[in-house]
Amino acid sequence: MLGIVPILQKRVLGIYNWSPRAKKFLEHPAGPFTIFFWCPLVKWFLTLTNVKELQLPTKQVSSKQQATLALSGLIWTRYSFVITPINYNLAACCIFMSASGFYQLFRKWRAGELLD
Repeated sequence: MLGIVPILQKRVLGIYNWSPRAKKFLEHPAGPFTIFFWCPLVKWFLTLTNVKELQLPTKQVSSKQQATLALSGLIWTRYSFVITPINYNLAACCIFMSASGFYQLFRKWRAGELLD
């Protein structure tokens, strides 16, 4: 492993007497020194934004955007179980993102505005 992140991780772990639980978290293969931690964290913002948009009238909701969110949520849910380490945080985020996208599409369908 080359790069600055392993050096930074080693330095952070060495400057403080971490509790065993915190140290385990910081050393985890899907911990904060890996993309496996940050990707789901950022993706949760997309999901929460989509949930917040449930308050919008259906005319302001884009069918194409919601279809993209719903389908990418399904695809990435599958991917999160295939990669090593298995990323349960990413899977949960993608399931919620997919569900919110499909629900938005259902709202548009129920209002007769699905094909906008």
